[in-house]
Amino acid sequence: MQPEPARIAVWSGPRNISTAMLRSWGARADCTVSDEPLYAHYLTVTGADHPGRDEILQAHESDWRRIVEHLTGPVPGDRPIWYQKHMAHHLTPEMDRSWLLSLSNAMLIRDPAEMITSFIKVIPDPTPEDLGLPQQAELSDWIERQTGNPPPVIDARDVLENPESMLRALCHALGVPWDPAMLSWAPGPCKTDGVWAKHWYDSVYRSTAFAPYRPHNDPVPDPLVSVHARCRELYDSLHARRLTP
Repeated sequence: MQPEPARIAVWSGPRNISTAMLRSWGARADCTVSDEPLYAHYLTVTGADHPGRDEILQAHESDWRRIVEHLTGPVPGDRPIWYQKHMAHHLTPEMDRSWLLSLSNAMLIRDPAEMITSFIKVIPDPTPEDLGLPQQAELSDWIERQTGNPPPVIDARDVLENPESMLRALCHALGVPWDPAMLSWAPGPCKTDGVWAKHWYDSVYRSTAFAPYRPHNDPVPDPLVSVHARCRELYDSLHARRLTP
């Protein structure tokens, strides 16, 4: 009897290293990956006007029940690991959460000032909910209440500063073997990318590995100071229990 495959769901906010993480896991021969499978659902429910909205809704499933059935069903390619890249804000309030207990969940966080100043280059005037930190905190608390254990948290800066050490720590926390193939990947688009990739993935297309961390010191615009303060509070709480090398 074959062991149950590892279904890994990593919940991030936007403008993080989530796509580089997708490339990293996709470089493993034993892993299949999925790119933001709940994005079309999120756009349908919220009416958010994101780049490529109409194309996304046409190309991707928007019924969350069908998406969940797929994500908890047979693993594409019959591989032992299924890495699912999720945005935390795509997990909308009306969705049932019970299916998440069949997954190994983790949180990917990034300094909110860096996230905000990057995000507003594409979408101005975000709320804390647009940046996913309230949802990450809520989901983390819910998982801990249900299982008795909080999901592992990894910080983007830590990964960029120590890729191998942090990926080893994450693999250990998720109960899967470490694979050095995770440290590099081929440049360019991947067939597993969502149709939104052309709007968001330029830097990942040019990459072949995790780039060294570089501080981003752009100031948060004055109208978003309160957004940053709320996100900073949530980030600090998650950051305090992050995995370390």
